[in-house]
Amino acid sequence: MTATVAAPTHRIRVDHPSAAYAAARVAREAAHDAGLPDVLAERAAVVAAELAGNIDKHTRGGSVFVQRSLTGRGIDVLAADDGPGMADLEHWLVDGNTTTATLGTGLGAVKRMATGFRITSSPAAGTLAAARVLDPAGPAFSGSAGHFRLPREGEEFCGDAIALAEVTGSRTACVADGLGHGPDAAEAADAAMRVFTENPDRPLPHQLTNMHRALRTTRGAAVALVRVAPHRLEFCGVGNVSGATVGGASRLLLSTPGIVGFSLPAAPVRQLTLAGDEAVVLHTDGVGSGWRGPGRPADVLLFAADVAHRYRNPRDDAALLALDPVRPG
Repeated sequence: MTATVAAPTHRIRVDHPSAAYAAARVAREAAHDAGLPDVLAERAAVVAAELAGNIDKHTRGGSVFVQRSLTGRGIDVLAADDGPGMADLEHWLVDGNTTTATLGTGLGAVKRMATGFRITSSPAAGTLAAARVLDPAGPAFSGSAGHFRLPREGEEFCGDAIALAEVTGSRTACVADGLGHGPDAAEAADAAMRVFTENPDRPLPHQLTNMHRALRTTRGAAVALVRVAPHRLEFCGVGNVSGATVGGASRLLLSTPGIVGFSLPAAPVRQLTLAGDEAVVLHTDGVGSGWRGPGRPADVLLFAADVAHRYRNPRDDAALLALDPVRPG
């Protein structure tokens, strides 16, 4: 069984040519913190610099997000901009094709250096890109997950937290939102994560009960838990963390009113049958609901990039987790 708590996400606003150097520095540091060897840390730095440089040279503005991956030893680099996007995307994905000289020679270099790379672009909607650099000697995970964990603009501590655990045949996730923001909110959310990672395979209501006990000395938190297996889902939540299934039949996942650590209601477990193409999304109230409209990216990493750029409230902590469907076998 493997349980991982998401580290905070670093956002680099691309509003100056120096953003590419900032993105490279942050990616290199994040890669070292994640335990990547130097050669992979340098690849991560080039990937981040190329994606930031592409935004600076060709768009009206955007952001690069750097974070530890939840599905392996490594980092994710997400990028999103406000357009204009590329009409001939395949041309710019050829290694060496770039309008100006860059450290890695364009988007083709990102595709070559990254463990996984997704990108979508159109002249009207702009570009979304997501690159993952993983250590092949690290633990292997099934499926994929897109996420972000961003503090309120201008603050260091994030009161929203995410954890993901994988056991044979299923994945269990926890998203917590400590009341308010700042260090006290982070303390409450981190306490919920500690309880979750101790026994992530326990029944979801038992998890909430144990968290309630652990959070009594904190300001409390909203907490939602989801367990996803092939074609089925269990959801249980208290407070303002919510979510939805997306793709196929989209259905809301609504938590029961209350505060874990202060007033814990009897929270029912909702059980759903999932179609084979349904992803599962959990998020805190720092994420707006506009992403539920049409035109949502199907890939969970690109989806996370899109939501972080367009639908996150900068005046609040914000966290989101999107899980690919769990495949049988």
